[in-house]
This record gives sequence, structure tokens and C-alpha cells, in this order.
Amino acid sequence: MTDKELITITIDRYAELQRIKRENGNQENRELDYSIKLATAKLSSMGVNVEDITL
Repeated sequence: MTDKELITITIDRYAELQRIKRENGNQENRELDYSIKLATAKLSSMGVNVEDITL
């Protein structure tokens, strides 16, 4: 797997998590929040600015 493929897959996962969070509304979900933090850290380490793709 190339770096670009890995970045694309990670962005897709981050987007999925963001959509789930939006649909949860104000309901707290610590596991979801942690998963989003991990995806954000991974993307940041790959040089991707997540501010541009955050809902």
C-alpha cells in the first residue's frame, strides 16, 4: 500500500466518524470521540490538515 492510499483510507475513515458524530447530535459517546482523536492524530502525522475536512 502506498502512502497516498493509506492517507485516502484514513481520510475516508475520519469522514465516516464525523458523519456518525453529527448524527448522534448532543449524545455523548466517548469511544467515538476517542476514535476521532486517533484519526486526527494519524492524519496530522501524515501532513493532512484535518481542519479542511471537519464537519
